[in-house]
Amino acid sequence: MYQNEQVIDRTSESALATNKVLRNTYMMLSITLMFSALMAGISMVMQVGFMANLIAFGGAIVLIWFVLPRTANSSTGVAVVFGITGLLGFGLGPILNMYMGMANGGQVIMTALGGTGVIFLSLSAYALTTKRDFSFLGGMLFVGFIVVLLAMVANIFMNIPALSLTISAVVILLMSGFILYDTSRIINGGETNYLLATVSLYLSIYNIFVHLLHLLGALSGRD
Repeated sequence: MYQNEQVIDRTSESALATNKVLRNTYMMLSITLMFSALMAGISMVMQVGFMANLIAFGGAIVLIWFVLPRTANSSTGVAVVFGITGLLGFGLGPILNMYMGMANGGQVIMTALGGTGVIFLSLSAYALTTKRDFSFLGGMLFVGFIVVLLAMVANIFMNIPALSLTISAVVILLMSGFILYDTSRIINGGETNYLLATVSLYLSIYNIFVHLLHLLGALSGRD
């Protein structure tokens, strides 16, 4: 009887810890998305060039690879997460201004934004409702990411529009898989750090938006 009570207590504690990580992750994700949008707006108003996009992206990568892993368990990690999302948001400014130069640029951007929201909310709701374990996707997603990365590098030299569109479509599928994978890890206790979980989900949303924007822009006659 006593052992059963201990098991129940441990189960309850585990569930509470998981719910706390999930709640903190979505709260932090909401705040950082708004902050990122603000930084993108500032970048658009400033009319920064595409060099700023490269610098901001490079800075964000440095923070993700070298700084966040060392600060994720401290209060400094919060500032690092805002630094990452702020830089990526600022780097979106030149891209958004480019699309705003199209006749229907505003519509393309809003459609991409709405599509990104629908994809994220639908997949998150599915993972949360079913509570399925999507950890089996990890290996496939990693291999897919490496293949796409190599294709991107190759297309820098080949500059094939059809390949570029194919890469964007595949990236959207991959990031959708990562949303299921990351959300599942939080639910099942595989991810206990809400800052790392926030950055993972943010990167998936960011990439879906950018590549959906590319596809919609091409369909609208920009490319």
